[in-house]
Amino acid sequence: MMKIAAPKPFMFEAGKRAVLLLHGFTGSSADVRMLGRYLQKKGYTSHAPQYKGHGVPPEELVHTGPSDWWSDVMKGFNHLKESGYEEIVVCGLSLGGVFSLKLATEQPVKGVIPMCAPMHIKSEETMYKGVLAYAREYKSRENKTQEQIDQEMEAFKSTPMNTLKALQDLLGEIRNSIDMVYAPAFVVQARHDEMINTESANIIYNEVESDLKDLKWYEHSTHVITLGKEKEQLHEDVFNFLEKLDWSVE
Repeated sequence: MMKIAAPKPFMFEAGKRAVLLLHGFTGSSADVRMLGRYLQKKGYTSHAPQYKGHGVPPEELVHTGPSDWWSDVMKGFNHLKESGYEEIVVCGLSLGGVFSLKLATEQPVKGVIPMCAPMHIKSEETMYKGVLAYAREYKSRENKTQEQIDQEMEAFKSTPMNTLKALQDLLGEIRNSIDMVYAPAFVVQARHDEMINTESANIIYNEVESDLKDLKWYEHSTHVITLGKEKEQLHEDVFNFLEKLDWSVE
């Protein structure tokens, strides 16, 4: 059996302008790593936390919930501040995009970039199917036999995941407070998103109170847009948005 090297948080230092990069539910810092490397080349510092229970065997995921993950987001934000970065843009994929909006309602951020962030709440059952698919995929990457995977999946299914209800509540709470976002916003949405209702992007764009806001649809992308075929275009667009902001640091 092969042990999978767990992705870790990263900090790519460059200039004084900073970007907090947030991964999605069942994702990892690897999902935003290329974007972080690109930004570093362009002179932007980036930091990506890794949420508790993520990037590790799925059995660990079921014992964590949104409050744990949010705490990791805040630790990441504070890590940048403690490292001397005063102006921070927050950019997140999927649940990370939801967290980026939450952060923008609670803290002074320089800008916010939600990417494929859900605003419609799925049933717990649908969400749980996603967790099961993630668990199976994780196990198959460990080079286990099909029989072993099936056995482990049966055991996994008997562990309740009580945090999905909390995840729904969190989405509802943020959905109702996005009109408290005043920071410049760049809403990113994949047209062929198979995971979320794409109407979410319009909701975010229409309801944030930002003076500077933009919405872009990526016509050839699916949900994990940061690893998809339009990632180079996404990198450029994120950079161009960052360059429009009124930074006090060079």
